Amino acid sequence: MSLKLRLFLLVLITFNSYSQNKTEDSFFKDILEQSKKFHSDENFRKASFYLAEKKWDSTIIFSQKSLENSKRDKSMDDFLFMYRGISLFRNQVYDEAENQFNLISEKFQFINKVEEFIGAINLNLKRYKKAITYYKRLSNIENKTYVDEINILNDLALCHYFLSEFQKAEFYFEQSNKYEKDSINLVDNYINIANLYYQQYKDDIAIPYFQKAYDLSKKLKISDKKLSEDDRKKYYRKQIAAKNMAVIEENRKNYNQALVYRKEYEKYVDTLNNRNKIYAVAKKEKEFAVAAKQKEVDLLQVENKLKETERKIFLYSAIGLLLFLGIGAYFFREKVKTNKIIAAQKETLDELNTTKDKLFSIVSHDLRSSVNALKSSNKILLDNLASKNLEALENLLHKNSTIVNGAYGLLDNLLNWALMQTEQQYFSIEKQRLFIITEHVAYNYKPLLLEKELNFENTVSKKEFVQADQESLKIVLRNLIDNAIKFSQPNGFIKIYSSNTIEGFTNLIVEDSGLGMSDATRLKLLDDSVLLNKKEHEDIIGTGLGIQLVKSMIKKNNGKFDIESELGKGTKMIVSLPKTVLDG
Repeated sequence: MSLKLRLFLLVLITFNSYSQNKTEDSFFKDILEQSKKFHSDENFRKASFYLAEKKWDSTIIFSQKSLENSKRDKSMDDFLFMYRGISLFRNQVYDEAENQFNLISEKFQFINKVEEFIGAINLNLKRYKKAITYYKRLSNIENKTYVDEINILNDLALCHYFLSEFQKAEFYFEQSNKYEKDSINLVDNYINIANLYYQQYKDDIAIPYFQKAYDLSKKLKISDKKLSEDDRKKYYRKQIAAKNMAVIEENRKNYNQALVYRKEYEKYVDTLNNRNKIYAVAKKEKEFAVAAKQKEVDLLQVENKLKETERKIFLYSAIGLLLFLGIGAYFFREKVKTNKIIAAQKETLDELNTTKDKLFSIVSHDLRSSVNALKSSNKILLDNLASKNLEALENLLHKNSTIVNGAYGLLDNLLNWALMQTEQQYFSIEKQRLFIITEHVAYNYKPLLLEKELNFENTVSKKEFVQADQESLKIVLRNLIDNAIKFSQPNGFIKIYSSNTIEGFTNLIVEDSGLGMSDATRLKLLDDSVLLNKKEHEDIIGTGLGIQLVKSMIKKNNGKFDIESELGKGTKMIVSLPKTVLDG
C-alpha cells in the first residue's frame, strides 16, 4: 500500500470508536435508576455507584463480589452482567466483555443496547461480518430506544469499508450524513466518505469531501477558557482536516499550497500543546500556592503550641527546680534536633537553588542570544527587502527558521525537564516496535534534513521490540536527531540503525558525520553529576539540557547510554534498551 493510502486509512480508523452521546447518557441514567431496587445488596449498590462514576475496575470487582453471593436475588444478574460487560468494554478487554454480554437474557429491557455493544466489540476486533449481523438487526427494529441510529449507520459503513464492499459502505455513509446534525460528527462523516472514494482512486469525488471537512472544521468554535473535552475534539478535527488537505496538495505537487495547510496543521498542534502546558503550569502554581499557605498555617500552629508550652513551664516552675531543669533539657534536645533538620533542609534547598540558578542563567543566556540573533537578522532582512535582494532574503529566512527551531527545542526540553523534576510526567513501560517509533519521529525532521541537504537513512530492524515508555523514547529520539542535524555540515549524513551487542538489550544508534567532539567533552556529557555542559562549538545554539534530559529518560526506561565520537569525524549516540522477544 502506498504512503498516501496508508495515511488516509489511519485517519478513517481514528474515528472508529464507540463514543459517549446523548443516547448513551439516557441509557446510563435509566439503567442506574432501574437498578436502585437491588441496592439492599451492598456489593451491587457499590458496583452501581462506581459505574455512575465511570470507575470501571471498581465496578468489575464489586459486581463479581455480588455474583459470588449465593443468596443474591437472581433477577439482578442481567444488571451485573451488563455492568461487567460495559466495564470490560471500556477497558478494551473485548472478548471477555462479549462473554459477559452473551450471559444476559433476551428478555432484558436493555437488550438493544447489549446488541449494540456486541456489534461495537466485533468491529473493534475486526470481525466485521459478525458485527454487521448485529447492526443490521438493530437498524431494522421499530423500537430503537437507547440505540444511536447514526452510530449504527456509521459502523455499518465502516464494516463494509474494511470488507472492501465499497458500494454498501458508500450507501451507509450517505444515510448517516442525512441524519447527522453535530458539526464534529459531520467533519468525521465527510472524511470517512472522502476516504471511501480515495481508496477507490476516485480522487475527483474524494477531494471535494476532504475540502468540505476542512471548511466545516474551520467553523468549529473553541472556548477561550479552560479546554473542555469537546474543545479537544474540535482541535483534533481541525488538525486532521488541515493535514489531509496538505497531503492532497502534495500528491498534486502543489507544494506552496501544501505548505500553507501543513503550517496550519502545525499551528493547531502547537496551540493545543501550548494551552495544555499553560493549564498544567497554572494548576501546578495553584498547588504550590495552596501548599505554601498550608505550611504557613502549620507553622503558626507550631508557634502557638510552643507559646502555650512556655506558659505552662512558667506556671509550673514553682513546683521544683529539678522538674524545671528536666523540662528545659527536654526542649533543648528537641530544639537541637529541629535545628539539625532545618540545617539539612537548608543545605538541600541551597543545592536546588544553585542548580536552578545555573539552569536559568544558561537558558536565559541562550534565549537572549537567539532573540538578539533574530533581531539582528530581521534588521538585515528589512534592508534586503528594501533592495529586493531575493537570494539574501531566502538565506536570512532559513537562518531565522533555524534560530526559532533551536529556541523552541530549548523551551520544549526545559518543560520536559521541569515535569521530570516535579514528577508530573506520565510514564508507562510497554512493548514497543522500535522501527515504527523511529520512523514516526524522523518523519517530522524531513524538512530540516532537506533544508540542510543531509542524507538520512533509517535501517532499524522491523523485528526489534523493546520495553520502554513510548513518549519518553520519542523525546530521546527527537533530541538525538536534533543534535545530529545541528552539528552536521551540509551534504553530510545521518543514520539510525539497531544492533545487538549486549545480551538482553537492543542498541539504537544515531550516527552523524558532523563536527564530533573531544574525548574530554564526551566524558563530561556522560557524567551524571554534571547538570549542564559548556558548548564546544560556540556558533551553535544549545545548553546541554537536551543530553541531560536524554540520560534521565533512558535511566527511567532501565536503559544505558553511551557516546562514540572523534573531533571532526562525527558522533554515534548509543541508546541500549531492554529487548522484548516477539510473541508467536
